[in-house]
Amino acid sequence: MERDVSAKIRLYVEHPLGEAQTLPLSREQAHYLFGVMRQGAGDHLLVFDGKCGEWLAQLEQAGKRGGTLRVLEQTRPLRMPPDLWLMFAPIKKARTDFIVEKAAELGAARIIPVQTAFTNAGRIQRDRLQAHAVEAAEQCGGTFVPEVTDLQKLPALLDGWNADRRIMFCDEAAPSGAPVLPDAPGPWAVLIGPEGGFSDAERQRLRGLSHAHPVSLGPRILRADTAAVAALTLWQQALGDWT
Repeated sequence: MERDVSAKIRLYVEHPLGEAQTLPLSREQAHYLFGVMRQGAGDHLLVFDGKCGEWLAQLEQAGKRGGTLRVLEQTRPLRMPPDLWLMFAPIKKARTDFIVEKAAELGAARIIPVQTAFTNAGRIQRDRLQAHAVEAAEQCGGTFVPEVTDLQKLPALLDGWNADRRIMFCDEAAPSGAPVLPDAPGPWAVLIGPEGGFSDAERQRLRGLSHAHPVSLGPRILRADTAAVAALTLWQQALGDWT
């Protein structure tokens, strides 16, 4: 029987994938597939687990509170992003969601919310942000989902930092001009400050680190969410997998 390989629905599952596996659907997944997308038994979809690539699957059982699917064949192998972390100070809820979504789309391997001296948001909902990263991977065709960590204080994060991972430190006080980064494609992190900018003490400490490279994002003051997208784009163009 010819299989429908043109399935458009993509679903992230928390089970290792392999040919002929039968997987259960959670209540939320069943509601999305059967209640929202109007799928039924026999329909096809694409699934991925962030580790084993993308697979074609067929819905076997459909119910209001659950269901099952059978994995048929692999459609794409796992594609890993560059070894790039995004560190950013959380801002308003919807704009923090935007940063996480765009970081997942642009190829960040890890997303780290950080608390700086001028960070306005004192807490985050990590599970909700992780769900946004999953949704972004589902929608943009990704096969990898970046981890979103708990909120970490910037001084403590820098205390335990491995100097082998360079930091692209986006400093609004840096001289305007084209960012100059060393031609070092190894592990990197991009650091975006809060809406109030970095404190003098934070800036001084970062500039004293041999593995931190301050860059300007241009002559205009950018919102934090815009700065995150701009910085990831610049890094990908210079050192990532866009070249």
